[in-house]
Amino acid sequence: MERPEGWADEAKLDETTRLDLYRKQSAIRQFEQRAYDLFLQNLVKGTSHLSLGQEAVAAGFGAAMRYDDFSFCTYRGHAHTLVRGASMTGLMAELLGRSNGILAGKGGSMHLTSTEHYAMGSYAIVGAHLPIAAGAAWAAQERGTGQVAVCFFGDGTTNIGAFHEAINLATVWKLPVVFVCENNLYMEYTPISSVTAVEHPAAQRAAAYGLEPLIVDGNDVDEVYGIATTYIERARAGEGPALIEAKTYRKGGHSRADPAKYRPPEEVESWLARDPIDLYRARLLELGFEAAVLDDIDAQVLVEVNRATEEAKAAPPPSKDLIYTDVWADGGSQWRN
Repeated sequence: MERPEGWADEAKLDETTRLDLYRKQSAIRQFEQRAYDLFLQNLVKGTSHLSLGQEAVAAGFGAAMRYDDFSFCTYRGHAHTLVRGASMTGLMAELLGRSNGILAGKGGSMHLTSTEHYAMGSYAIVGAHLPIAAGAAWAAQERGTGQVAVCFFGDGTTNIGAFHEAINLATVWKLPVVFVCENNLYMEYTPISSVTAVEHPAAQRAAAYGLEPLIVDGNDVDEVYGIATTYIERARAGEGPALIEAKTYRKGGHSRADPAKYRPPEEVESWLARDPIDLYRARLLELGFEAAVLDDIDAQVLVEVNRATEEAKAAPPPSKDLIYTDVWADGGSQWRN
């Protein structure tokens, strides 16, 4: 596709924005790597789905969103919740099932939510959150708040009915919502190309709903930030929804239980050579940023990750008296008895 008019030019990105994009990617990478290490130590409760290799998508959109824009994501949602400003300790503790987690240890890896940061949840049911994101956008439209809903999902979701229903309704009502397909080429263990009639499962279906076929390099955070800024602001201005396909790749398997042996070695090697953080660091150095500044950011993030890890490990599991809370809207179940 051609670069659309208004798409932010990477040359216009100022120093502060570029360093923020680097920091966000570094925070995601180091947090996810630590989560992987803790999983191997049997400290993460249940499974986990990591964004190692996909950092640029969450970082680029996170930097482009207004503080009160809504974000909705999948079970691979650590990164999207982190970039909205949620506590790193709270996220780490939630993965470990500890009482100081952002959901008091009751939600775990696949159900991260921080409404105070407008991170409106991770959804384990494939496609379930797209209509909810459309609903949040509708509410914002009716209230005139100027908020935009940004909804992230995997390539496999494009074959789910809720994908088509949500995008159709969003277009008909010109809702302020941006749908973002993180196409990492695999729907769990199955190549998306083997079960989908078109090469680009999101972009090539956009025209059916009157939308532009938008594809972005999901491993280039400048490109992601540019397209995110453009279409979020277009949605905010009342120009309706967008459907963006970000081509990216996960470093490991679908989840921690998946060794990913089904992926061709040459494919893996090719994508790993395009690591988003390595690419961005090299670009910043070419632009004149000092290596010491980038190293300092990485070191600061490591301190934060270490602190979050120790604070999470030191906390107890949630007490049994929390079992019946957060189940119904009034906070408890006693009214039913």
